[in-house]
Amino acid sequence: MKNYTITVNGNVYDVVVEEGASSGAPTAAPAAPKAAPKAAPKAAAPKASAGAGSIRVEAGAAGKVFKIEASVGQAVKAGDAVVIVEAMKMEIPVVAPQDGTVASIDVAVGDAVEAGALLATLN
Repeated sequence: MKNYTITVNGNVYDVVVEEGASSGAPTAAPAAPKAAPKAAPKAAAPKASAGAGSIRVEAGAAGKVFKIEASVGQAVKAGDAVVIVEAMKMEIPVVAPQDGTVASIDVAVGDAVEAGALLATLN
């Protein structure tokens, strides 16, 4: 038997694969290996700051936070990069949806994020 750890869409699975002796006779296809989800390490949920804004800046794709371009209190215009997310070896800027002031940055560099995750808020 061989043990493997596989990650699929951020879910970690421990998989055990059994090696079998082949008699050369045709047999039914082997059953799929059983995989039980393994608890992924949980990151501490970012705390919303007291001045969290009402305009949400959300990830358009799943990936990892590569760089934070704006800081709390900084004025941004619609289209300005707030956070850079790395997905499939591409750097994807996540931009301000409208003019405003950054009220909170809700992620840190290196955080894994899902599509639609809250990255920052604006006022």
